[in-house]
Amino acid sequence: MSASLAFVFPGQGSQSLGMLAEHGAQQSLIRDTFGEASDALGYDLWALTQEGPEQRLNETDKTQPAILTASIALWRLWLAEGGARPAFVAGHSLGEYSALVAAGAIGFADAVKLVERRGQLMQQAVPAGQGGMAAILGLEDADVLAACAEAAQGDVVSAVNFNAPGQVVIAGSAAAVERAIEACKARGAKRAMPLPVSVPSHCALMRPAAEKFADAVNALSWQVPQIALVQNVSAAVPADLETLKRDLLAQLYSPVRWVESVQFLAEQGITELVECGPGKVLAGLNKRCVKGINTHNLDTPDAFAAARAALA
Repeated sequence: MSASLAFVFPGQGSQSLGMLAEHGAQQSLIRDTFGEASDALGYDLWALTQEGPEQRLNETDKTQPAILTASIALWRLWLAEGGARPAFVAGHSLGEYSALVAAGAIGFADAVKLVERRGQLMQQAVPAGQGGMAAILGLEDADVLAACAEAAQGDVVSAVNFNAPGQVVIAGSAAAVERAIEACKARGAKRAMPLPVSVPSHCALMRPAAEKFADAVNALSWQVPQIALVQNVSAAVPADLETLKRDLLAQLYSPVRWVESVQFLAEQGITELVECGPGKVLAGLNKRCVKGINTHNLDTPDAFAAARAALA
């Protein structure tokens, strides 16, 4: 295990048609992982990620298992090739479930079904078109919070992802998000743009989903994580399994404290962060959260080889 190494796992938005297809030489391990997920789900997840249709891949109950499976395929590949085990794991929103699997807290097949259920409940909580999310760039956190408070007018809109300094995502009912976009622009935001999502994640509208989701979470067989796991809700390592499960449920309707999570990792002596999953969204954010931290991703065979060489 490397004391200076942490693995972070991406969330929704990192999916793309054809993801992991480039990892041709390692395809058997990747395909076996997707095969396990397909058996759990009852449909061919690899075919969906490679051939689409893209609109279906972007439905949240399909996206969540797809990203989790791609992330765990890369994690297994990393270990199979003799990569160092990290001292910490963390995941952005959905990525927290990938981190739980990597840490040995829940089984992979269980996790795949769990995040499918999470997606279904999130979609049911707010019918398509009634909620929205937007990215606010170039505005202080306090200004985003003030804009949301002003725009709410009895509806729900709140800051839900603190992704990097000057990059905050807001979510809530569609009309309130529209008003908050204008309020953020009025306060000097460089950009305020709606996100192409079907569900307003991490805001109070998701509380009913969390209440129903508790049954699925509690039905699983849980183990104490074998790798220290930093949670989104607390930006800290939970004291015990009960706290972990409680904060995992609260994550559905609470902000993702990503900046604080990365800062916490740095305070623990982490100097190397590997993004384990499709894309490289987190690698870009992580650099902005903490100065002097080295970021790597495993998205392509070249990036994977570079990370292996750097961390050998």
